[in-house]
Amino acid sequence: MKVLFLNGPNLNLLGQRQPEIYGTTTLADIEAATRTHAGDRAEVEFRQSNLEGELVNWIQEAAEEAAAVVLNAAGYTHTSVAIRDAITATTVPVIEIHLSNIHAREEFRHESLLASECAGQICGFGKQSYLLGLDAALSIKNT
Repeated sequence: MKVLFLNGPNLNLLGQRQPEIYGTTTLADIEAATRTHAGDRAEVEFRQSNLEGELVNWIQEAAEEAAAVVLNAAGYTHTSVAIRDAITATTVPVIEIHLSNIHAREEFRHESLLASECAGQICGFGKQSYLLGLDAALSIKNT
């Protein structure tokens, strides 16, 4: 089973961008921890883009290559109707994740345009959010 992890804008800067919010762990560190956590339970693929359209394309293509998507859309969570529509159109489950607790941050971050179209939302657990996202994806596909 393949789980596709899609990461949105500025996540390539993890480890150096606002460490007081996001910590010092890099996206590569998170990917390595997620692969270890997956073990032989799943194949894990990570992608990151700062471009909204590229994320939309990957979500649209996901059904052809993955059993589930774990999505950290970052700032697009609160603004992208296009990503929401792509999630609605896909046939694979999408789990929304965030490193920080978006509900405890600035008010504009409290609303996710994506959450109602996703299988679930995990936020506020730092890099553990990715591991929980993997577990959720595996749980959904094994029921």
